[in-house]
Amino acid sequence: METTSFNINLPLNFNQLVEIIKQLPYNEKLKLREVLKKETRQKPENDNTLTHYASERTLAKDWLLHEEDEVWKNL
Repeated sequence: METTSFNINLPLNFNQLVEIIKQLPYNEKLKLREVLKKETRQKPENDNTLTHYASERTLAKDWLLHEEDEVWKNL
């Protein structure tokens, strides 16, 4: 069986999409899960939120030191 690729632009909201997914057979849901895993591994180019969390984790190493508390105790 030969397949043809084409794009369909359907105006669906999130809840409608969820209802469609609920109707999929189990094995198709597993395939979809794998696709979503791959898609969500790719960081968006301008995702400042992720950068913020990554920076916070790195900086927290210094923030949590006793020496850091000593420096700021008089402020």
